[in-house]
Amino acid sequence: MTPGTGAALRMLAATVDAKAVAEIGTGTGVSGIHLLHGMRPDGVLTTVDPEPERQQFARQAFRAAGFASNRARFIPGRALDVLPRLADAGYDLVFCDGDRLESLDYLAESLRLLRPGGLVAFEGVFADGRTVDSGPQPVEVARLRELLRAVRESQELVPSLLPVGDGLLCAVKR
Repeated sequence: MTPGTGAALRMLAATVDAKAVAEIGTGTGVSGIHLLHGMRPDGVLTTVDPEPERQQFARQAFRAAGFASNRARFIPGRALDVLPRLADAGYDLVFCDGDRLESLDYLAESLRLLRPGGLVAFEGVFADGRTVDSGPQPVEVARLRELLRAVRESQELVPSLLPVGDGLLCAVKR
């Protein structure tokens, strides 16, 4: 994650006055730290990742960054198995940085999870410039193009594509 993407995530979390954030793809915790910095002091980040080792690393990174352990809830597992168990309209922001092949499914789950006025963000939608290249592309790029089209055409969303990092697709739920 680039510093610009991190700054954008921090700002977006602050903009929606985020108290509850869901993150798809814990990774090493870098994005989670940015989100936590932008969230309300009593906010809780719920982060989902199929790799418990990564979540343990992120837990240590959050602690090293000065966040109390009750600021993050770590749920190991595949996002599409975990997300249906999370509360409808219970989240202010959903950050998607998981399997690109599942992006459209993440969008559907995000719409259910978000309160009106909540925000969804997808990291890496430029796919190193491949989403705008003509010619045959891998299936993950085709999925990203489908995601971009679905967000753009949705009557439920007010979208914007931020040119930070490898592209940050953001949309506010009406």
